[in-house]
Amino acid sequence: MSTIVRKLISTANAAKPVAPYNQAVVADRTVYVSGCLGLDKDTMKLVPGGPTEQAQKALENLEAVLKAADSGVDKVIKNTVFLKDLNDFGAVNEVYKRVFNKDFPARSCFQVAKLPMDALVEIECIALTGSVETKTVQ
Repeated sequence: MSTIVRKLISTANAAKPVAPYNQAVVADRTVYVSGCLGLDKDTMKLVPGGPTEQAQKALENLEAVLKAADSGVDKVIKNTVFLKDLNDFGAVNEVYKRVFNKDFPARSCFQVAKLPMDALVEIECIALTGSVETKTVQ
């Protein structure tokens, strides 16, 4: 039986973890990206503004982690979005669809009681590495 390599991903191009976890872990060809907040990578503070600005920065952090893992938004197969207030669903979707604008991945979205650092938005994903072909089945 061959050994599956577990790669721990860390990049200075995204906000550092705020607790004991890695930005992402790659197992075989699957990338598991930890929840990304709307944190400025240099100050480690939430960006000013509301859910739209935090979602934009969270997605920028997510993209940077994916790139460090030799992946990208075009290889994401599942996103999970956590919102402090589900009333922000529409505003966050406007930002989300600028990044995920075709061949949408599967996604779940939940309202939660509280997020780390009192964030309004957190986004995590599962993605693939290597060559990926997308087919639509109906």
